[in-house]
Amino acid sequence: MKNLLIIGAGGVSRVATVKCTMNSDTFSKITLASRTKSKCDEIAAFIKERLGVQIETAQIDADDSNAVVELIKKTGA
Repeated sequence: MKNLLIIGAGGVSRVATVKCTMNSDTFSKITLASRTKSKCDEIAAFIKERLGVQIETAQIDADDSNAVVELIKKTGA
């Protein structure tokens, strides 16, 4: 199974994260990251409540390429 990192917590990312979580047998770990971690946490709570799947969240500035590389390494994505 693969680890998945989704960057962004807007409407499209929310739908993509929910859809990926519905296929959690494909992914061993899903991490949702955004500049605003509280948005990620809100989506994670929604997924946990509705689907019973726990996802990880992180804060990231996608404009900071070094931070993105580090997050990719950290999550194994």
